[in-house]
Amino acid sequence: MSFTPEIAAIRFGYGLSPRHPAPASPEAMMEALQADDSMARAFRIGSMAETYADFQYLSDLKKAELDGDKTAKRKYRNWRGQNRRDHARMLRHTIARALDAPDPLRERLTRFWADHFTVRGKGVSQRMVQRFVEDAIRPNITAPFSEMLKAAVTHPMMLIYLDQDKSIGPGSPVAERNAKKGRRRGLNENLAREVLELHTLGVGGAYSQADVRQLAELMAGMTLNLREGVRFEPKRGEPGAEEVLGQSYGGRKPKLEDIHAALDAIALHPDTAAHLARKLAVHFVSDTPPPALVEALRLRYTETGGNLGAVTETLLSHPEAWGPLAKIKQPFDFVTSALRALGVTGSQLAALDRKATLRIIIRPMGLMGQEWERPNGPDGWPEDGEHWLTPQGLAVRINWAMSAGRVDGLDLPDPRELVETALGSQAGERLLFAAKAAESRAEGVGIVLASPAFQRR
Repeated sequence: MSFTPEIAAIRFGYGLSPRHPAPASPEAMMEALQADDSMARAFRIGSMAETYADFQYLSDLKKAELDGDKTAKRKYRNWRGQNRRDHARMLRHTIARALDAPDPLRERLTRFWADHFTVRGKGVSQRMVQRFVEDAIRPNITAPFSEMLKAAVTHPMMLIYLDQDKSIGPGSPVAERNAKKGRRRGLNENLAREVLELHTLGVGGAYSQADVRQLAELMAGMTLNLREGVRFEPKRGEPGAEEVLGQSYGGRKPKLEDIHAALDAIALHPDTAAHLARKLAVHFVSDTPPPALVEALRLRYTETGGNLGAVTETLLSHPEAWGPLAKIKQPFDFVTSALRALGVTGSQLAALDRKATLRIIIRPMGLMGQEWERPNGPDGWPEDGEHWLTPQGLAVRINWAMSAGRVDGLDLPDPRELVETALGSQAGERLLFAAKAAESRAEGVGIVLASPAFQRR
């Protein structure tokens, strides 16, 4: 098996497009990945730091309401409306990047690692997940994994999602004061457990409950401030050294650098290399990936100290990565690849309002089984194809495909051209005939986008 431009565009991007040629080679794909991130500039999302003023504004509104300010509720409703519009805009910009990128490997990797470090917003942070992705994930997709791990684990959204901001070391001065006052808040192990079980070593990795507990004690003290974001409060941290996976970290006075040191070491653990290698191969190639590919990725990770750029290069250059398309597109991938195949531009998509975004993207994706930014748990979205090929999910995909001309300003292509544009040699003879025999342009487009061949990546 060897490199195939069509498979490269479908498996490692968001599909073929009438506006962009398929990738020329693995080397060209890596060159595009390591080049300037022009899509992030063209369709801006923004960072979490930009929202700290919002947190303070809402805190001030709450105080004002308690003080009798009768305009506070109206101001809060206005903020919520703008927040919903911003949320829809961030989704549009996320998809727009995939539509306009000549080679959207960066976009696929960003989505993969964002799912690996799944977060869900709570309260006022409910619609800020993409800011986490922009801060912690996107800048680090070719960096050492330890850099992404530290950025994700210590990000405000991760602390909020897994209640780490409420964790207090059991032997800390704050815990002692709380005990005297009858307060019961204490150590929270959620983040420590997910770091070891999901983010690094994996289920079945070489860690114990004692390691979870010790890592949780090491992480105690990380909290949030409305004006500054994440900060470390030594008085909330657990004093003394903690032993995680046989190594000792910290000392008499807790500090953030001890957490970073532990995460650096965990990122280099052999089980982390094996877990991430398999997960990459499962996501991009097959639910039952070739063992030789998984081993090559594991070895490359180990040799380079977890350099994700080098691991990606190995993924693209390995012959086992170029077999027949075997994965089922998740709803986000399906909708995005369909829009790309139809030639929708990023600016067209970005220009939609919130109502159109709900109608064309958010609601259909939810009915297909993938509610935007709302996975069931910290393990992210399922990889197995059977999860997505439910009767309801397939029915919604077909209905969506048959009404794909709903994007404002879109001229539907000739289905005879679309079948070649969207699938090339991956389209079978039956689909080619059906596209030519369609009674209308809309019906033909729907047949192509709803076809089994188009559901695969």
